[in-house]
Amino acid sequence: MGKSKTPGDIEAAAHQVAARPQARPCPPPPKSWFPWLVPVFFMANVATFVYSMYVNNCPEKTGADRCVFNSYLGRFSFQPLSENPLFGPSPTTLEKLGALEKKLVVQEGEEWRLVSCIWLHAGAIHLIANMLSLLFIGVKLEQEFGFLRIGLLYVISGFGGSLLSALHLQKSISVGASGALFGLLGAMLSELFMNWTIYANKCAALMTLMFVVVLNLAVGFLPHVDSSAHIGGFLSGFLLGFILLVRPQYGYVSRKYIPPGYDGKRVKSKHKWYQYLLWVAALVALIFG
Repeated sequence: MGKSKTPGDIEAAAHQVAARPQARPCPPPPKSWFPWLVPVFFMANVATFVYSMYVNNCPEKTGADRCVFNSYLGRFSFQPLSENPLFGPSPTTLEKLGALEKKLVVQEGEEWRLVSCIWLHAGAIHLIANMLSLLFIGVKLEQEFGFLRIGLLYVISGFGGSLLSALHLQKSISVGASGALFGLLGAMLSELFMNWTIYANKCAALMTLMFVVVLNLAVGFLPHVDSSAHIGGFLSGFLLGFILLVRPQYGYVSRKYIPPGYDGKRVKSKHKWYQYLLWVAALVALIFG
């Protein structure tokens, strides 16, 4: 026969159960988005370049004997390298299709060029370099944050780059997705600062990203490269990253995943105080800057 428990034993066991620390609820794994918008941007840029070469029609307007790869490409052949060393259309064609030109924007009221120039490229080399960067950076960001936020980030950063470029352009034209791409880089940097608590190896992540950012910004100071669009896009993306790419702090668990009876006071708040501060500061800077 086993020994029967006394009321004192039962009360002591109850106290032990009550004193046992509650297991912290585990948050579900982060949702991964299917990246479809960045590939659409990729195809739109390529299609626009092909269309620009069709409109350019180098053999008819310049002369078949002067066009690059005329025997292979025909109507889609490139302008002479002395005119366009990037293997692309003429400046006249780019201006016709929506290239950014200060005079047309400021004096003629063609503000639509601030957006249209983002989808045009000066040549095949320009297009390949930008599209590789778009796929490398954009797909990863869209998987983490979704198509809506990355789409807004891309377009608004491109607009910001065009705006600063228009203020500094003299008599030349400007085209390319570089401002939008630098916006994605800027957003990656601000996202690192904004969501600092979720990164395990913070210094390594920061140094790697800073190296990539500085290297790409340095390219903007080479001759015939529109550095204003790069800087404008980077600053726009950097501020937008604080607004669009904020994530809950490490250890946060949504209320719907907390088991019944768990002490609500032990649940972490969704965001740190500095995340709210950076969000407000970035919004004010974007509106009044």
